[in-house]
Amino acid sequence: MTPDELKGRIAEDGVEFLYAMFVEMHGKPCAKLVPVSAIDDLLEVGAGFAGFAAGPMSQTPADPDILAIPDPASYTRLPWQPNVAALQCDATVEGELWPYAPRVILRRAMERAAEQNLVLKAGVEVEYSLLHRNEDGSLRPADERDTSTLPCYDARGLTTALDHLTTVSRHMDAMGWGNYANDHEDANGQFEQNFQYADALTTSDRLILLRLMLHTLARRQGLYATVMPKPFADKTGNGLHTHLSLWTADSDEPLFHDDEDARGLGLSEMAYRFIAGILDHAQGLTAIVCPTVNSFKRIGVGPPDSGATWAPAYVAYGGNNRTQMIRVPEGGRIEVRAPDGSANPYLAFTALLSAGLDGVARQADPGDPNGDNLFSLGLDEIAARGISALPPTLLHACDDLVADDVLRAGFGTGRDGDYVDYFASVKRTEFRTITDRVTEAELDAYLTLM
Repeated sequence: MTPDELKGRIAEDGVEFLYAMFVEMHGKPCAKLVPVSAIDDLLEVGAGFAGFAAGPMSQTPADPDILAIPDPASYTRLPWQPNVAALQCDATVEGELWPYAPRVILRRAMERAAEQNLVLKAGVEVEYSLLHRNEDGSLRPADERDTSTLPCYDARGLTTALDHLTTVSRHMDAMGWGNYANDHEDANGQFEQNFQYADALTTSDRLILLRLMLHTLARRQGLYATVMPKPFADKTGNGLHTHLSLWTADSDEPLFHDDEDARGLGLSEMAYRFIAGILDHAQGLTAIVCPTVNSFKRIGVGPPDSGATWAPAYVAYGGNNRTQMIRVPEGGRIEVRAPDGSANPYLAFTALLSAGLDGVARQADPGDPNGDNLFSLGLDEIAARGISALPPTLLHACDDLVADDVLRAGFGTGRDGDYVDYFASVKRTEFRTITDRVTEAELDAYLTLM
C-alpha cells in the first residue's frame, strides 16, 4: 500500500486517529495516538518513543529516541473503536532499524528465508481466560456459574459467553481475518478463538491486535482477559498452539504436502527436515516460546482432563496425537504445541523458522513419528527411547538458548552483543525476581517442618 493509498483508505474509513504501535520483548503493545492530520510526519519521520521507558529494548536514558516507522500494509481499522486504526511499526534509531525490536528481528528472518524463495505461513490457536477479580483480590471465572469439572466444548458455557464471543468474531471478520471457530476450552472461564493463517509477520501483527482487543472488551465489562499461561494451578493453562508451513515466495506454492508420504502423515521431505530442526533446537527455543516463570507451570505430564494439561513435556513428534510437542493434524502443515499465551509472536516465529530451516539445510531426519500416549509412559520408558524432556524452568531454558549457535545467529546481533544474550539476561533477572519471593505455599510446607 502506497502512502497515497493509505491516506485514501483512512479517509474512506472515516478514521480520525492512528495507533502507531510496536511491541517490546515481552510482547506489550506500545503506542502513540496520532491524529490523521499528522499522517505525513508520521510516515516520513515516525512516532518518537523514549525506548528505555517502553520495556526491554536495550536502551538507556542516554540513548536517542526510537522512531517507530509505520508499515502501511499493516493498516487495520479497529471495529471496537471505529474512528481509530492501528499501524504496526518497525523501530528505528538514528535512521537504522533497531535490532532489539521483535518485529524487526522477525522481518529480517523472513527476508533471509525469502532469499531461499521461502515464506513461513502460520496460524495460531488463541486461548485466553476471561476472569473477574473478587473484592479480596482473588480471581474467578467471569461467569461464576462456570464451575463444571469438564467444561471443554460445553454448549452452556459457550452460550453464557455468547455476547462476548460473537462480538470478537464479528470484529475479526470486520478486520478481514476470517474467524472460523470459537469454543469454551478445557478450563473454567477459558476460551479459544481462531482466525485464518497468513505469513508469519501478518499473523504476529494480528495476534498483537487481538490481545489488545480482548483486553479492551474485557475492561469495558469490568473483567480481565488474560493469556497468562497458568492463571490457576488446578486448571488447564493458556497455550498458543502454532501451525506452520513453508511456501514458495515467488509463486505461493505449498511445500509441506505430499500424498505419497511413506510415513503416512501427508508431509514432504522438506516438512520432515523442518520438524527435525525444531526438535533438535527444542531446548533452546523453549525460552522464547515459553518465556515466563509461569510458563513452566503449564508444561508437564498429565492427561488432557480439566485441571491437568494439554501442554507437551517431551521433545517428540507424531501424527494426530496431542501428547507430542509437534503434532501433524493433517498433510501439509505441522502444529507446534509448546508455545504458550505469553509468547511474543515475532520472537516465537523467528525461533521456529531459524530452527526449522537449519533442519532443512542439514537434511535432518526426525525419525519415525511417535504414536504413543507420552503422558502415560513411565520415565524409565521415556529415557529408554531416547526422548528428552523440555527444560524444567525458565532458567534452564535460558542456559539452553545461549548455548544454541543456530538460534544465536537467527536472532542477530546488536550494539551490545547478540540478542539471545540480552534476552537471557532479562529473563534470568525475571526468574530471580519472582522466585526470590517467599510464597504462602513455602510457609505452609516449611514453617514447622524442621
